[in-house]
Parts: sequence; C-alpha cells; structure tokens
Amino acid sequence: MNKILEFTHLVRLSHSLFAMPFAIGSMWVAANGFRDMSAFETARIIVLIVLCMVTARNSAMSFNRIADAKFDAENPRTAKRHLPAGRLSRKSVMAFLALNGILFVVFAWMLQPLAGALAFPVWLLLLSYSYWKRFSWLCHWFLGFAIGMSPLGAWIAVRGEFAVFPIFLLFILMLWMGGFDIIYATQDIEIDRKQGLHSVPARFGLEKSLRIALASHLAMLVLCVVFGFFWNMGWIWWAITGLMTAAIVYIHLFRKSNDLDAMNRDFFLANVAISALVMIGLIVWICMGGDVNELY
Repeated sequence: MNKILEFTHLVRLSHSLFAMPFAIGSMWVAANGFRDMSAFETARIIVLIVLCMVTARNSAMSFNRIADAKFDAENPRTAKRHLPAGRLSRKSVMAFLALNGILFVVFAWMLQPLAGALAFPVWLLLLSYSYWKRFSWLCHWFLGFAIGMSPLGAWIAVRGEFAVFPIFLLFILMLWMGGFDIIYATQDIEIDRKQGLHSVPARFGLEKSLRIALASHLAMLVLCVVFGFFWNMGWIWWAITGLMTAAIVYIHLFRKSNDLDAMNRDFFLANVAISALVMIGLIVWICMGGDVNELY
C-alpha cells in the first residue's frame, strides 16, 4: 500500500484535474451527449477514455522524473522527489513507465482503430516534453500542447476522425497551461540558469515572464471568444468565458500578495476551476440542444 501511495505521489495524480475535464467535455460533444448509445457502450467509452488519460499521464510524469533525476537532485525545491531521495528505485519507476505505456496503447486500440494506430507515436511525443527545457524556452507551450492533445484524443476515440472543434480546445488548453507553467517555473529562475536549462523565467526574468504568462492567458481568452462565435455556443459559453476572464484578471492584476508560492497555489485552483467550467459548458451545450452534426 505504501508503494502504491508513493507512485500516486510520483505522478501527482491530483494534477489530472487540469486536462481530464477538457477530455470529458470533448468526449461528450463527440458522442452527441451519448443520446444514441446504449448504457453499456456509453460506460465502455467513458471508462476506456479515462484509463487512457490516466495511463498516458502516468507515463509522461514517470518519464519526466527519470529524465530529470539529476537536475532534481541539485535543486533544493525538488531534491526530496522520489528518485533523488531514494524513495523509489529507478528500475521500479521504469517498470511503472513501461506498464502504463503498454496499457495506454491497449486501451486506445480497444476504443478505435485510428486511436490505436496513433497511440504509440502520441506516447513518444508525450515523453519528449521532458527534454524541451534542455534546448528551448518554448518548452512551456510544448507541455501545454502535450496536455492539450487530450480533448483531441478523446474526440478521435469516440468518432475515429480528426475535426477542427477539438483542435480549438487543444490550443485553448495549450495557451492556458503554457502560461501557468511559466508562472510555476518562476520558482526555479536561478537554478535553471545555473544548470543551463531553458525556460521563459530563466531567459527573460521574473517581471517579463509574468507579463508573457498574462499574454498567453489573454490569447487563450481571445481563442475562447472565437470558439464561441464560430460554433454559436450560446449563453452558457459566454457566461463561462466571463468567469474565466474574471479569474485571470484577478490573479494577474488585482491579487494583493506577490508571494510566488501563493500565486502558484492560486493558479492551481484556477486551473481546476477553468477546466471544470469548460467541461460544464460543453456538456450543458449538448444537453440544451446542441448537435455535434452541426459542427461539420
């Protein structure tokens, strides 16, 4: 039991709340609210998509811990992570990585042939984000892109095809998570510079980095507006976009504390709230008469 808990802490399972709601919302729209599916087929799709999400994320996080073990050991903030601190062995984490990778591919094949065919290349792409910080300060948005693939993947898992609708969701999530990751990285400005790692804070400093994060979040809001107009998402989407705007404006411009730990905590909560709001907006849109067939 202790080992299981260690692995849940290793992959920071609570952070699944960032992308999972986007994937569920996309899945719900792709399935047209599951109006024409049996209870068994509905349950099968939901369970398999959730399992794909969990195993894909477990793979990416465990590989990240392996790839960054040396850097984590030299960083006071991360030195107590599982591999540097010896709480888990490298072999056990590699076995966990392999198991989750195999399960991800199997679950994807069980959903759709196209999802199965894409699963291994997508898995490799997810793992590759761990290396972006070694050569480019664009790493934050690549992480956002990797996470943003979840709504597109959920769409393909249901419908077996690509579409513009989930690609919009991908870029909305990419811009949101990229901005958040910049803020998260402000904790490691000096150690990143010392270790020769690339990040927006290490390249541009604290103040410019926070402005770049704000710009990324404002771009996300613009994309949300375009998304709402393009597909005529109705009042529920505009209400949610308004709430997201209020949260972003407050945290970036009106919060009183300049403490970075508090800012990261606030953005963690905002991440969960915004992801949940998008999911609710998509599900309510379908329940109020939206039709996926009108998206084509």
